[in-house]
Amino acid sequence: MVYREKFSDEMARLYESVLTLGEECYERLTGCTAILSSDDTADARLLVSDDKRINRLEEEINNQAINLITTQQPVATDLRLIISSIKVADDLERISDNISNLGEVRKRVRITNEKLLLRLSTMEHLAMLMLEDVKTAYDNKDLELCKEIIMRDEDIDGLFVQITTSDIFDETDAFITGQSQLCAKYLERIGDHIKNIAEHVYYVLTGDKHESRNISE
Repeated sequence: MVYREKFSDEMARLYESVLTLGEECYERLTGCTAILSSDDTADARLLVSDDKRINRLEEEINNQAINLITTQQPVATDLRLIISSIKVADDLERISDNISNLGEVRKRVRITNEKLLLRLSTMEHLAMLMLEDVKTAYDNKDLELCKEIIMRDEDIDGLFVQITTSDIFDETDAFITGQSQLCAKYLERIGDHIKNIAEHVYYVLTGDKHESRNISE
């Protein structure tokens, strides 16, 4: 009985660690496109440097998961949750990397195209809603919400295509145009990773992989 209580406590701590990492990434995602038009680069530099904290949190989760596997000999259901926690942490860390990449863009250029900024901020908002709903889907064991989140990634993909193929750019500077398209790509990748997380949650809840392909960029 004591052994099982200890294992349950450690599993609960693992969940809380992943939840903390998700909340930190959500906070970093909030307003990340606004810095692209900021008058100075202070916020952009902070966004980039703060990624180190996310890396440490991911490393802690990996260590917790490995310790559980090697010392507790979890059964199949628990092992599925532990392995998925590692994968979710990896996707969250990659989300943070792409947020940092937006900061790196602002360190190089300032984007002022209002049409572009509106589309980028919409991509950010859609990603935030997806990330928030992933937690809800897990807590409520809501498979339909998982499937919906996976499908909603197409909305972000659609905006990415719109940005990179439309004539919204009024810049004559090819470098600024290229940097602007990179921002759209980073946000598109963030959507892909949140989609991955929803697929991991689906796997934890059902034991089956969702039919769509995971993105590992």
